[in-house]
Parts: sequence; C-alpha cells; structure tokens
Amino acid sequence: MELTSTGRCALALLLSEKGSLSSSVAMSFRLSSGSRWICSQAGSGRLSGGGTGFGAGNTCGGLGAGGSFPGALGSASSVGAFSSSGGGLGSGVCAGFLGNEHGLLSGNGKVTMQNLNDRLASYLDHVRALEEVNADLEQKINGWHEEYGPGSRRELAHDHSRYLSVVEDLKRQIISVTACNASVVLQNDNARLTTDDFRLKYENELALHQSVEADINSLHRVMDELTLCTTDLEIQCEALSDELTYLKKSHEEEMKVLQCAAGGNVNVEMNAAPGVDLTVLLNHMRAGYEDLAEQNRRDAEAWFNEKSTSLQQQIYDDAGAATAARNELTELKRSLQTLEIELQSLMAKKHSYEGSLAETEGSYCLQLQQIQDQVGMMEGQLQQTRTETEGQKLQYEQLLDIKIFLEKEIETYCKLIDGEERKSKSTCYKTKGRGPINSENQIKDSKEETVVKTVVEELDQLSKVLSLRVHSFEEKSSKISNITVEQRVPSKAPK
Repeated sequence: MELTSTGRCALALLLSEKGSLSSSVAMSFRLSSGSRWICSQAGSGRLSGGGTGFGAGNTCGGLGAGGSFPGALGSASSVGAFSSSGGGLGSGVCAGFLGNEHGLLSGNGKVTMQNLNDRLASYLDHVRALEEVNADLEQKINGWHEEYGPGSRRELAHDHSRYLSVVEDLKRQIISVTACNASVVLQNDNARLTTDDFRLKYENELALHQSVEADINSLHRVMDELTLCTTDLEIQCEALSDELTYLKKSHEEEMKVLQCAAGGNVNVEMNAAPGVDLTVLLNHMRAGYEDLAEQNRRDAEAWFNEKSTSLQQQIYDDAGAATAARNELTELKRSLQTLEIELQSLMAKKHSYEGSLAETEGSYCLQLQQIQDQVGMMEGQLQQTRTETEGQKLQYEQLLDIKIFLEKEIETYCKLIDGEERKSKSTCYKTKGRGPINSENQIKDSKEETVVKTVVEELDQLSKVLSLRVHSFEEKSSKISNITVEQRVPSKAPK
C-alpha cells in the first residue's frame, strides 16, 4: 500500500527520533494451513488469512485486508485513518510504540511475544514435519491404490479374462480326453474281464476233462477187472468142456468095448446073482456128470450174472452219482464263474470310482489350496490396510490435536493482539484536519495473561507418535503503564 504525505512525515519523524527500525522487535512466523506470514516491524501487526494465518501489515498504519477475523490492525505510523472498507482499523501512534519502554513491545510484552514466536515456530516446524510424513503416507496410499486398487495397472496386468475362452476350450478338451480315457480304461477292463472269463471257462473245461479222464481210467480198470473175470470164467468153462469131452470119449470107448464083448455068441449061464448093469450105471454116471456139469455151468453163470449185475449196478450208480456230482460241480463252477465275473466288474468299477474320487479330491484340494492362498493374501493385504488405516487414524488424531492446540495458540495470539488493540485505542485516537499537538499522560492498569502449554509425546521404537498430551496453565499479572500520547491532526485521511 502506498503512504500519504502525512504518513511519510510521521515515518520520517519516527526514524529521526529513534534512529532506525532495527531497534524494534521483528517477529515473523508462518502457519502451514494458511501459507501466510505474520510480520511485525516497529510495533506493527495485522491479522488476516481466513482465521488460520497472519499477514504482513502496513508499517505506516495503512488499511489491512481482513479475513474471517473482524479486521486488521495497523500501527507504528504517525498518522492513522479509520476506514470501513474491508473492516480495517488504523491507529496512529507517534512515539509510544517504539520509544517508550512501557509500550506494546517493551518489557514483558517483548519477551512474551518472542517466547510465543519461538514456540509457534517450533510447533510449525513439527507441523511441517508431520505434513511431510502425511504427504509421504498419502503418496504411499495412492501408490498402493494405483497398484492394487480397482482399475490399477496390476489388476489390468493380471487380467486373465482374455484367457478364459482358451481355458474353457482346454477344459472341454480335458473333459473329452478324460471321457475317452475312461472309455478306453473301461474297454480294457471289459477285455480283461472277458479274458478272465475265458480263462475260468478253460480251467473249468480242463478240470472237467481231467475228471472225465479220471473216470474213464477208473472204468478202464473196472473193465480190465471184468475182462480178467471173464477170461477166468472162460478158462473154467473150457476146462469143464475139455473134461466133458474127455468123459464123452471115455464113455464111447467103454461102449465100444462092451459092444465088442457082447458081439460073440458065448452063452454062459451061470447060476449066480444078477450082475450090475453097466449101461444103466454109465447112464446114471453120465446123467450125474451131466447134471453136475450143468449145475456147475448154472452156478458159474449165476455167479457171473450176479457179479456182473452187482458190478453193473454199482457202475450205474457210480456213473449216476458221478454225473450228478459232475452236473452239480458244473453248476457250482458256473455260479462261481458268474460271481467272480461280477466281482471283477465290481472291483473294476470300484477302482475306476476310486481313481475318479482321488482325481476329484486332488483337483478340489488344489482349488481349495489356491482359494486359501488367495484368502491368506487378501487377509494379509486387509491386515496391512487396517494397520495403515489405524496408523493414519492415529496420525490424524494427533494432527487434529495439534490443530486444536494451534487454534488455541492462535486464539491466545488473538487475545493478546485484541488486548494490545484495546490498549492502543485507549492511548491514541484520530481526528481530521491539522492542529496543535496535545500531550497528556494517562495511567492504565493493564493485565497480562501468560498461557504455558506443555506437549508430551510418546514415541515407539519406529519413531511413531503413540499419544500426545497437552498440559496448560495460565499466569496472570497486572502492571501500571505510563503512556505518552501525541496527537496530530492531519489535513486529510490517508487513502
């Protein structure tokens, strides 16, 4: 802002009285949220910037721009002006703010402002460091969202949707090949079962053939025994026939001898006992031998018939029993073969089902393992996100506490500045026009309030803030200030 001629004169007078502005207290600090400076030189100060920062005031008592605070305070000029535009207040103080040791920045006021300035500078450095940490964390969070969030490059890089059709085609091929493999395995099992069936049939036929051969061999032995018996009987029959032939020949010879003896005509009559009739005797003997031979023949025939009948009955019974046993054995073997075939088919089905079950369990276990790995990864990411969120929440609470603390500090500054403003109002006033300089001494009882706040921070091993506690107490003091007021009546108000 430009100075009027009256302001320039007052500033020249002020510089001539005190030498330079270097004897005044310079105070400057910056609040991070408003990015504005407070600058106080030669006792001047202005509050501006939306209630969060202080702006540089006019050293010649000009109009300061107002923010959310009601107005701006400008001082350290010999001539001031009151203007309603922007809600600013200008007060001209000629010598009280710089020369008098009991002024605004003299004594305890200077020390208080310097302490507050130093503390605020340290707080602002801490806030700036926290802002840098917060910006770093926000950058990391944004990078994580860009990398892992929806629509991120990683998600686009891991987008396997273009492979779904290929995967489905491969799945169908795998299913078809698996079905073909299962059909081939089933055909192989059927062929193996058929081979086993033919092997069992061959074994059954071989066993039946061997049993028939054994029966034939046993019947051969029986036939041999019967042949031996028949031969023996034939020998006996031949012996009896030879004996009969011999008896017949002997009888014929005896008959011839007797006939020759009876052919002579010798009649011998003897008075003797009648002799034995040889013919009758021979006939009787012949009849007896014939009866004996017939009896022997009948006995032999009866014995042969009896033995043959019993043997044939035994052979017939044995053959019937063997046939029944053979039939029963055949039926049992057929039933056993059927049951074995069913058992083999059931075992093949069981093995195929077990293979299918093992394959299904393996695939499902693999899918379950993949899902568990994904769930574990998601849980880890969720836990990491929760941890980061909790850390950010804690940092946000800490920054909020620091913000509240700084707002309280700003309120304290506002109270101090308002108190100094009231003090300046009580010591100087403005009038229009030029006139003589009036001087008077006023005695004012001013009260000072000193607020001492202690910030206690707890840090962990990673230098993270765990907790922040603020302890504050107020010190009140009163003093009597002797203020010399010089009034100048300017010709016109500064623009």
